[in-house]
Amino acid sequence: MPTLNWIGKDAVVRHHKDVPYRLLEPVPELSCIDPAAEAGEDSGNLIVQGDNLHALKALLPRYAGQVKCIYIDPPYNTGNEGWAYNDNVNSPEIRKWLGEVVGKEGETLDRHDRWLCMMYPRLLLLKQFLRQDGAIFISIDDNEVAALRLLMDEIFGASNFVATAIWQKVYSPKNSARHLSEDHDYIVIYAKQAETWRPNLVSRSEEQDGAYKNRDNDARGPWKTSDLSARNYYSLGTYPIVCPSGRVIDGPPKGMYWRVSRERFDKLVAENRIWWGKDGGAIPQLKRFLSEVKKGVVPQTMWFYDQVGHTQEAKKELVSICDFASSGDVFVTPKPTRLIQRILEIASGEDALILDSFAGSGTTGHAVLKQNAKDAGNRRFIMIEMDPNIAENVTAQRVRRVAQGYVNAKDDAVAAISGGFQFCRLSDEPLFAADGSIREDVRFAQLAEFVWFAETGSGLNPLPPALSRKRPKAAMTPLIGVHKGRAIYLLYNGILKDRSVDGGNVLTGPVLDLLPAHDGPKVIYAAACRLGAPRLARENIVFKQTPYELEL
Repeated sequence: MPTLNWIGKDAVVRHHKDVPYRLLEPVPELSCIDPAAEAGEDSGNLIVQGDNLHALKALLPRYAGQVKCIYIDPPYNTGNEGWAYNDNVNSPEIRKWLGEVVGKEGETLDRHDRWLCMMYPRLLLLKQFLRQDGAIFISIDDNEVAALRLLMDEIFGASNFVATAIWQKVYSPKNSARHLSEDHDYIVIYAKQAETWRPNLVSRSEEQDGAYKNRDNDARGPWKTSDLSARNYYSLGTYPIVCPSGRVIDGPPKGMYWRVSRERFDKLVAENRIWWGKDGGAIPQLKRFLSEVKKGVVPQTMWFYDQVGHTQEAKKELVSICDFASSGDVFVTPKPTRLIQRILEIASGEDALILDSFAGSGTTGHAVLKQNAKDAGNRRFIMIEMDPNIAENVTAQRVRRVAQGYVNAKDDAVAAISGGFQFCRLSDEPLFAADGSIREDVRFAQLAEFVWFAETGSGLNPLPPALSRKRPKAAMTPLIGVHKGRAIYLLYNGILKDRSVDGGNVLTGPVLDLLPAHDGPKVIYAAACRLGAPRLARENIVFKQTPYELEL
């Protein structure tokens, strides 16, 4: 299989493993409480401000293997630096990161090398978030689509490529175009397991349903015709037909075959499923009833602006919601919510978790709330935005106003859509201090996520809001959970309300007696262990000392 190579690749191939784990620090004053939620109920939505590489690493212990649909809109690497959301990975943040990771060589990389260095470790982490039935959708244009395909083949596997959709992003030609008017973007789609991943059907449009008429007042309702002949050879498909008008049709059109046998055709006639034309003498066609077709249509790879919106629509949508000091501050190429809703319709269920690590203007969060309102779903979103100003004043502002209601640019009141979010920043210091010890301010629940992830490779994610309402909150317990028959315990931060040497954070005989019982193998993390090897073997316990044996 062809592989892609570039200057700096060796430095970033394993860099995601070197990124330290950080904690998420909630910012209540920038968060948004769902007005429709019960008191104290968490919407499950999250906006994280920080470098998305560090944010993804911080989120892994909670959400690994939990995400149904990822949508990202990374920099297109056009070379355009003259607008707020830099599009050629030449921002100070990226340059600083390249200098630290790639070294002095990073100062001379061309923009394509820089783009590949930036994308590779982020895509590696994103893959770990997907469920086995999940998929990732990536917006891109001609500048990097070829490189992206090779990059995705290497990380996700060429066999997991699904399709490249073409989005018609403008509704009229660009007269200023140097060569051809570039009217489309690409959306590259890969599944975690393409062999088993299946897209949802797309809702039928009014235009599609309008093609069904009831020209003969059939009691089964509107219908439309389809050909009864086809080019594929069929040994039973060459018989003559007599029309109701008396006209004799010797057989199917030249080079064609009837799709059904004579026996099946006679049954269709008896059931009034054949249309002979207004005068009863036309070549027969099959009647297909609207009441019998699927509720949706198979997704296609051509996405036209009248179906999913265009860039100008997206700008108007954004400006009507958010405050911008000048036109130069407005995003040049935001995505319309209808575009993201199409992706959600194809790739998410009503309780799905959606991830966007290049959040920008917050369209993904807006689209999730709109889609939930449309189909009464309980989807949740995670959005990550690096720029503090954009995260607070565009991403969060947009979703907050949509959730709570707002007055648009025309002074029209726009009703609230149910939803909320927690706004978080990344901690300045990583989970582990320089000497390898765990930071003193780390809480039990935070460390438990990391322990669970280290043991299972999956995220310790809370239930979706719709399910968590039906289950009372459990008391904090040293038993984090059971994975494939093995119980995982953590003794930390006085979980047993006892910090003494003889109990609490140290595994002793009395402490073991206090742990929730499990009839099977156990792994117990604690600061120390006072039980001998024979007792551990007899109790089917594997002891791991924190933090030294917490291998992430």
